[in-house]
Amino acid sequence: MGLSIAWQAALDGVSVTVVDPSPGGGASHAAAGMLAPVSEVAYTEEPLLRLGVDSLARWPAFAARLAEATGHDLDLRAEGTLDVAFDADDLAALHELSTFMAKLDLPVERLTGRECRRLEPMLAPSVRGGVLASGDAWIDPRRVVRALLAALSGLGVPVVRRSVAGLDTGDDGVRGVRLAGDESPATIPARQVVLATGAWSGTLAGVPPEVLPPVRPVKGQIMRLRSPVPVLSRCVRGTVRGSAVYLVPRGDGELVLGATQEELGFDTRVTAGGLWELLRDARELMPGITELEVADVVAGLRPGTPDNLPVIGRSALPGLILATGHHRGGVLLAPLTADLVVRLLAGDTTDDHPCSPSRFKDSRT
Repeated sequence: MGLSIAWQAALDGVSVTVVDPSPGGGASHAAAGMLAPVSEVAYTEEPLLRLGVDSLARWPAFAARLAEATGHDLDLRAEGTLDVAFDADDLAALHELSTFMAKLDLPVERLTGRECRRLEPMLAPSVRGGVLASGDAWIDPRRVVRALLAALSGLGVPVVRRSVAGLDTGDDGVRGVRLAGDESPATIPARQVVLATGAWSGTLAGVPPEVLPPVRPVKGQIMRLRSPVPVLSRCVRGTVRGSAVYLVPRGDGELVLGATQEELGFDTRVTAGGLWELLRDARELMPGITELEVADVVAGLRPGTPDNLPVIGRSALPGLILATGHHRGGVLLAPLTADLVVRLLAGDTTDDHPCSPSRFKDSRT
């Protein structure tokens, strides 16, 4: 998120410095990269759906500009998401959700089990049916991070690989960023600071407690498997006896399997139980998955908020802009968030969108 904002701001002529000890090493490193607002729709999250649809429409141009600037292949693919059901109860729930999708005029198509297997022959014969969201897409977040760092380097944007100790503030608001450690400089002066530290956004020193966003870490364990050739042609999301799992293919044969959702604070341990749950459910949908090589396992921390909407906008502390709380949609919402924040940096005072930090004001007083 921070790298996307920095790149867009630098392109607009803003003087930018990125401070991050490990750029892209947090949730972006763990994320699968699904750009899937339709297949991830939930009954109570229509505002989030609309944000996702808006940002998805921005991704092709965003990716094309980034690829042109750097020469990096981002592996952006748009073959859609196939959401499948394992048993009769799973299918009933999926059909109910597809009815809700239809009421929202979302482009989805119900499929039988046979039609699902025609699209993805590796699916198990036991798959009962599915829903195809043909407009969904996906991208490789790790490639995006590498490309963003290359783009920033090409623009001469400094990337300070140090931790932030807190904000330097005064009576007039933000004055800069205090760096951890004994190295020089100790402070980077700044009239405006964008807080885009994901799950850690609610812990920044030097910010009044009532200004900090109500962000909490939501743990997710994820696996990356490898095959000589791709085993799926599109993203597959599945429900197995009420438990959700997804499989995201890469063009080089990698298959991303995820992801758990655990409320365990800042715990980033990879556990046998978490990986077993993922493999257990994935094997029901695609039996051949157990033959694939394990390439990587990782646990990341999503930045969750009380209403599952991100926090984007000016804070009550003058000069501090928030861009955090994207939970499961950080990769999807990066282009939209970057555009919104760059407008704020340029002086836009609009505060009438559903992501405004002001929506939490009453609950914090």
